[in-house]
Amino acid sequence: MSALARIGDSVRVRVEIPKGSLVKRRANGSVDFISPLPCPFDYGSLPDTRAADGDPIDALLVGEPQGRRRGTQVDARVLAIVRFIDAGAEDPKLVCGTPPLSPKDRRRVERFFRLYAPLKRALARLRRQRGETRYLGLDEG
Repeated sequence: MSALARIGDSVRVRVEIPKGSLVKRRANGSVDFISPLPCPFDYGSLPDTRAADGDPIDALLVGEPQGRRRGTQVDARVLAIVRFIDAGAEDPKLVCGTPPLSPKDRRRVERFFRLYAPLKRALARLRRQRGETRYLGLDEG
């Protein structure tokens, strides 16, 4: 699969960052950065996919259970898509879990990415990456 999945699709998510972790890892397991903001959900990617930035398509898991071990793979439905720009490149993230997306999980996702965007923008500047970094909103179809 190379295209971004759509809302309602069934996908397999590989957990790279368990809930509560401060360590942001790349799909290959190497450390990307240490975040001052703990991840509020299990975060990872879709194996064997490629996003516009060349990395696997990002995905996060909402609902229960949380705190899965790194490397765990979970089958889930795409509930929403986070619209995000990272250093000038579109970098959407799939919000996955068991339907429907709860109001509580929607608020957690939106709050996290509103806080995450300025941190990621600062990291891009430190890495001398050009282009805008910001959270654009949450699409639920």
